[in-house]
Amino acid sequence: MVDFELLDGYLLGEPAAKAEVIASILSRRSPLPAAAPFYRAFEAVGVRAADEAFIALRLVLAGIAPSDERVKRLRGLVKAARAGSGEARQAARRAYYEELGAGT
Repeated sequence: MVDFELLDGYLLGEPAAKAEVIASILSRRSPLPAAAPFYRAFEAVGVRAADEAFIALRLVLAGIAPSDERVKRLRGLVKAARAGSGEARQAARRAYYEELGAGT
């Protein structure tokens, strides 16, 4: 199964190489049919993949349809978490997990 800790950490600004995240994603694939196009895309483009692809895959793996609106909302939270510090960073992280239905 996908290493959500590594994927979420990367998205939220923890030190992780994009190549490492992609390797982890590809080595621990979900059997969900909706995830298959993302795996093919990561194989094809590798580290050139946009963070929005990671976000959309993360939504799929949470059982949530990756609408453009939802991806943009999560992208904003990811940017806030990466740029923020202290309580602002923590608030963005909490909102990210709440959006995914994972709590804090």
